[in-house]
Order: sequence, then structure tokens, then C-alpha cells
Amino acid sequence: MKPWASHEIMVATLAKQGEAVLDNLTPEYVDLWHAATGVCTEAGELLDCIKKTVIYNKPLDVNNIIEELDDLEFYITQVRLNLKIKRWLILQRNMKKLYKRYAEGYSDQAAQQRADKA
Repeated sequence: MKPWASHEIMVATLAKQGEAVLDNLTPEYVDLWHAATGVCTEAGELLDCIKKTVIYNKPLDVNNIIEELDDLEFYITQVRLNLKIKRWLILQRNMKKLYKRYAEGYSDQAAQQRADKA
């Protein structure tokens, strides 16, 4: 295959067309997409709130952090409900993974080695 003449031509050639995306949409996929978009949006808002304290030395706005966390909970729950995943399963798997990764407690070495991925 010849190299593309420009990055724009490559993107235009490789990007999935909107019509093809629309052809595969179902109400369930739209709901899942909405929920995942909400998770990303609220996570960005949480990060922005904390950035203002760390970078701009503004007072920590705990009320705003709580608001962003409750928004995150909403959208995470929407994802779980859409996929019929129970919250306890997520928490159980997370605990199992982190226990394996940090069996002796946190260390940079354990974080880098990620024993749960071996």
C-alpha cells in the first residue's frame, strides 16, 4: 500500500463513516454511549476542580468534588445497569486484583510489576 499524501487523506480514508455507525446503533448502544460519555465528562470536571487547587492554589472546593463524584456514580451506575453488571462484582474483582498486585502493601515496584497481569 502506498503512503497517503497527507494525514487528512489518511484519516478521511480510514475513519468509519457516520452512516455505518448509525446502521449499528440500537437504543441500548445509545444509552451505553451516553453513560460512557457522562463518565468521561464528569471525570474531566473532577480533574478540573482538583487542578484549580493544585495548579492555581485556589481553595479546595469539596462541595464541587462531591457533586462531580455523585455525577460519576450516576453514570457509572447507568453503564452497569445497561450491561447488567452488579456493583458487588466490580468491587470484588477490584479487591482481588489489588490484593494480588499489592500483597505486601503498596510499592512503586509492585505498581510497575503488576503481579495481577502475570
